[in-house]
Amino acid sequence: MVLNVTLMICWIIVLAQRSLWGALTIGVVAFTLILAGLSAWLVLTLKEIGLNNRQANFVDSVTHELKSPIASLQLYLETLRMRNLSEEKRDEFHGVMANELRRLDSLISQLLEVGRLDALGDNDEPADIEIAPLLHQYAETACLNWNVKLEDVFTFEVEPVRVKAKKIVLDLVFANLVDNAVKYAGTPPEVVIRVKPHGRSRVMIQLANNGTGISPDDRKDVFQIFYRGGSELERRRKGTGLGLYIVNTLVKKSHGRIQIKDRLNGNPGCMFEIEIPNRTFPVPTGAMSLGGSRKDLIQTEPPAAS
Repeated sequence: MVLNVTLMICWIIVLAQRSLWGALTIGVVAFTLILAGLSAWLVLTLKEIGLNNRQANFVDSVTHELKSPIASLQLYLETLRMRNLSEEKRDEFHGVMANELRRLDSLISQLLEVGRLDALGDNDEPADIEIAPLLHQYAETACLNWNVKLEDVFTFEVEPVRVKAKKIVLDLVFANLVDNAVKYAGTPPEVVIRVKPHGRSRVMIQLANNGTGISPDDRKDVFQIFYRGGSELERRRKGTGLGLYIVNTLVKKSHGRIQIKDRLNGNPGCMFEIEIPNRTFPVPTGAMSLGGSRKDLIQTEPPAAS
């Protein structure tokens, strides 16, 4: 590229001095096209290198994620078979094994989901879905996965709204986001979930935690497939780099929007903000039961304007 620019400058100087304007024009156009081609090649090469690095990290993480639960299950099974354990100890081992199986099932499901994202939900009809109970359900699942108590971790500030959407899509979006909110939260973990109407026909959902947050430079990259910041050798959190890619793809497919922001009031951590279209009529007050959360603020949505 440097050689191309140097030759073009020399070409311009030489031909301008001799007043060969036709040759000068043809030469400048040719050199410009060559420079544009080199620039495009450089950009594509850098993207390919980045994708290869992400794929290598992905293979490393998936290998680890698959081996860990299998090795744990094998160890507990051999212990149960070779030793005469008390009933209490057997129950403890069975609980650990069940958790490892859930973890393995979740990973395999996530890998399969990536391959069918384009067709996901095409055969399902949209239904009226209440947002708050769905979020509460996945909050309970995340607490079970990470062995924490719901009332100690989650604060719900929700209004009773619902949307017309495909449930399988919302299931995948909320399951990934809520689990990530707990996984990457601080110690002790704190997660705030807010739900409220937005605009004339949309719903805004905010999930904030008290973790280290995501740097502004990484906020666009985290939605790319296989992307996980840092090296797998230095990783402290489990994962494959697929969750946020799945979330972003499904939200856009639903004509919604997702973005990452700083937490309110300058608190440490970050906040995922999702907008989902097709809000339907308000859910009647008292239609939801969110017992067990640390703080539930249920407000009544005003009637929609006719």
